[in-house]
Amino acid sequence: MNGLGSGQPLGLDTLVRLRRRQQTPDAVRRLPLPEGMTAPLGCDAVAVPDRLGPLVVPRLPRVGCVYADGARWWWIVPSDSDYALPWPAPAHYAPGAPVPATARLIHRPEGTIPYTPPIPLYLSLCRVTGTTPDWSRAVSA
Repeated sequence: MNGLGSGQPLGLDTLVRLRRRQQTPDAVRRLPLPEGMTAPLGCDAVAVPDRLGPLVVPRLPRVGCVYADGARWWWIVPSDSDYALPWPAPAHYAPGAPVPATARLIHRPEGTIPYTPPIPLYLSLCRVTGTTPDWSRAVSA
């Protein structure tokens, strides 16, 4: 029997989420969603140095909520958008979307969903950082 009492084995996704909850203290500030927005898929964040933010935005088909703290820009993405996807340096993937208290909203999308689509964001970051997307790299034996 697993620790959740259902008798079913825990899947990898469940184990990853449980581990992340253990690693993120409750006292850490999470990105606040604007009034009227919901995050049905949970929230993580991707941060990049503020010099890259303006280079990324025009490459995106849709821009969700974007926050800035003076040093970095933070994009809201659905939870687990890093699954099997190594984000290019100097991007920082933040499960649970903890951010500095100084972060402020600089872009609010139309509608009620705060997300920037993670794959276009990933590809845009690869482009501006000169990084080859992970799935395009040659495999060595």
